[in-house]
Amino acid sequence: MKRSEVLFGLLRIPLDALAVMAALLLSYRLREASMDLIPRIQLLDPPSTLPPVEFFFDSFVLPGVGLFLIIAACLRLYTLRSTRSAWVEIGDIIIAGALWLVAVIGWYFLVRKQLFYSRVLLMHATFFIVFFVLAARSAVVLLQRAFLRAGIGVRLVASLGVHPIAQGAREVLERDVRYRYLGHLQDLLSLQKLREEHPVDLVVQTDPNPRGPETAALIDYCRSQHIGYAFLPPVFADVPHQLVVERLGLFPMMRFQPTPLDGWGRVIKRLFDFVVSFFLLILLSPFFLLLAVLIIVGSGWPVFFVSWRVGEHAARRIPVLKFRSMVRDAEAKKNELLPQNERCDGPLFKMSQDPRITPIGQLLRRFDLDELPQLLNVLMGHMSLVGPRPHLPEEVDRYASHQRRVFAVKPGITGLAQVSGRSYLKFEDEVQYDLQYIEEWSLLLDLWILWRTPFVVSLRSCEK
Repeated sequence: MKRSEVLFGLLRIPLDALAVMAALLLSYRLREASMDLIPRIQLLDPPSTLPPVEFFFDSFVLPGVGLFLIIAACLRLYTLRSTRSAWVEIGDIIIAGALWLVAVIGWYFLVRKQLFYSRVLLMHATFFIVFFVLAARSAVVLLQRAFLRAGIGVRLVASLGVHPIAQGAREVLERDVRYRYLGHLQDLLSLQKLREEHPVDLVVQTDPNPRGPETAALIDYCRSQHIGYAFLPPVFADVPHQLVVERLGLFPMMRFQPTPLDGWGRVIKRLFDFVVSFFLLILLSPFFLLLAVLIIVGSGWPVFFVSWRVGEHAARRIPVLKFRSMVRDAEAKKNELLPQNERCDGPLFKMSQDPRITPIGQLLRRFDLDELPQLLNVLMGHMSLVGPRPHLPEEVDRYASHQRRVFAVKPGITGLAQVSGRSYLKFEDEVQYDLQYIEEWSLLLDLWILWRTPFVVSLRSCEK
């Protein structure tokens, strides 16, 4: 392990401690001054139960800092070399702040048999702990990346084997600032020659054979020369899905897990979809009625258009609802327009000036209002609020094998691809964004995509 990795890994501990201490002291001062976080609005009464700041520091701040560090350590937030995504780490920090709050309330209520000095102080403290810890860790990441760009702490990596390294792994090694890829080697002799010219930190073997003399010789050489050794089994290297380590009796076994949306993840996402879609349908019902009247006045019945799309696992067709934005015989006219398809990079059909779109349909599509009835699909469980966009069966029939991995989850009204380029993306890039979402799903990522979607839609409508 590089010294810089150890240094920056250890640096997170005192910075977290300082962040928690600052959060607690700031919360104390805010409560002492009866200040709310809402500007110019005073809701709090003057404090009457706050202890002196010295007593507060000794009896609560210092133990509170220690408690947070213990919780963060249990959540593996201090691993010296982390391969987790930023979203997972942000989620764990939020969880650590929530567990800290629960632990404090439990201690005072169950052990001390009393309430805490101030509920508002605790609320402020939890918010500031999460915010300050995230800010401190972001500063560490930025500083570490500055060192890496200067060449400090970069890991020199070479791949070795008869088979070339998987394209995805090669792209990571060439793109990630933490690595400098020295190229692919065919055998141990090539590695020995390379090492005469460059120091090598890690060798990644692409075709390991546990019983082969080549693998044994390579491992012995790496151990004797103090070079890191790793391997990418070909059966795993080209499949970007997550791997789960389980046991078959006493034997370790690795299996593919396409998405974290398994078990409780699926339950949480479905509950979130149901609650949010239910309240949005109630909230937007007057707006739905207005749009229905405009459609009837502009182009007559029907108000809705049902498009049969491919659902989860590509196992069934789902009726995707939309406000009708085209003429009644739009599907019949599609074949006539196929030569004018502007999407030549994949199976999708797209025209910027589609003559089938009605005048009111232009308005609906400009602001994506035609997609709103899909909240009913979410409520019924056909779709999710966030996920890969559903496509037509005839389009899916033309998918390549790896592109069909997007059916690991339910299709969504919006998704990572939609907030990262929308229809301007090449189809293969859209697939890669969808696969990234599937493999890195978290509720926090769903919230971020939902928050970003209105801004992307507004920006797109302004460009037209």
